Amino acid sequence: MQIPYELILGWRYTRAGRATRRNGFISFISGVSMLGIALGVAALIIVLSVMNGFQKEVRDRMLGVISHIEVFAPNGAPLPDVATTLAEIRQNPQVVGAASFIAAQALLARGEDMKGAIVRGIDPALEGQVTDLAVDLKDTALPKLVPGGFGVVLGGELARALGVREGDLVTLIAPSGQVTPAGVVPRLKQMTVVGTFDSGHFEYDSALVMLHQDDAAKIFRLEGPTGIRIKLKDLHQAREVAAELSRSLSGDLLIRDWTRQNRTWFAAVQLEKRMMFIILTLIVAVAAFNLVSTLVMTVTDKRADIAILRTLGASPKSIMGVFMVQGAMVGVIGTFSGLLLGLGVALNIDVLVPALERLLNADFLPKDIYLISRMPSDPQYADIMPIAVIALVLAFLATIYPSWRASRVNPAEALRYE
Repeated sequence: MQIPYELILGWRYTRAGRATRRNGFISFISGVSMLGIALGVAALIIVLSVMNGFQKEVRDRMLGVISHIEVFAPNGAPLPDVATTLAEIRQNPQVVGAASFIAAQALLARGEDMKGAIVRGIDPALEGQVTDLAVDLKDTALPKLVPGGFGVVLGGELARALGVREGDLVTLIAPSGQVTPAGVVPRLKQMTVVGTFDSGHFEYDSALVMLHQDDAAKIFRLEGPTGIRIKLKDLHQAREVAAELSRSLSGDLLIRDWTRQNRTWFAAVQLEKRMMFIILTLIVAVAAFNLVSTLVMTVTDKRADIAILRTLGASPKSIMGVFMVQGAMVGVIGTFSGLLLGLGVALNIDVLVPALERLLNADFLPKDIYLISRMPSDPQYADIMPIAVIALVLAFLATIYPSWRASRVNPAEALRYE
């Protein structure tokens, strides 16, 4: 099979600045264009991979504390029939665990210090089915949560803010008061701190208080659990499973999955990721359209060659194809070089960043600020493919005008001074 001469000439012009140079070195100007595209593509892949890594890290830490789906009664009322609802939930094949709970808000006081708290009454025996945090605490703090013991497990940040540790006493203040002849008096209950936890998510470490479900029911005067927390086989199926449960569960119940619990945060992350993609794509666009100047200079340098080809019978379409091949080669080589460089850095960022920190004697991620001591990275196929396609399309578009200009060269004028 004979290779079209457009491909042969296009590749030769890519490899050398002049037709007489056959030494295989990439010409400087083509090399700059390739390097620009490669760096732009690599920067896109690295930045988006790191953003994906941070999102995954925060999501995993968040889901270590909250469940995939929550089922609860309206207005914070107790569930009418907990046993039946649990049985119906467990019939869904995606469900791997379910546990009842009581959710409330209160104040936690220690001396003159007082903090708002998210109170969660749990069943220590079942809590490990729905959260990873409970699995970590099953052999330490959770066994100390016994009915009537009025013990609490506090988030680490909340415990430090109140200045308490295991064995200290704190006062839980329920929002709904108790009616007495002297008026409405808030209900107070002295609790013993039986443990603390650090999930790595500041929102919960600074506010969450866990106690036994029976103790919570007594303090808040509830007849039973206010909701059921559910863990799924695949967290990404939470919306679909929530929709199925809304159709299958009996009674007037509300269902909320983890994506809706933190909708604002996830929407902000997606918007930031989208804007970073657009901004960094402009870098690739600048590098790709640098091909325009590259090819225009090449066309000017090759006017005599073009004229000779035209006198030998080459059509304007063939001349245009030669320079489109040259630009496409630069785009393809630059894009795939950028893919290799970007993936190489993204997949080894856990090694490269510590080495860079040691070299510069710097700490890029102070743990007391970011609560993450390592740089996370998660390259995703859904990001990499659009990056490669956009880079190739931009490189191809950049070749159109210079190639058309080459096809319009007049042989007589080009050879007049040769």
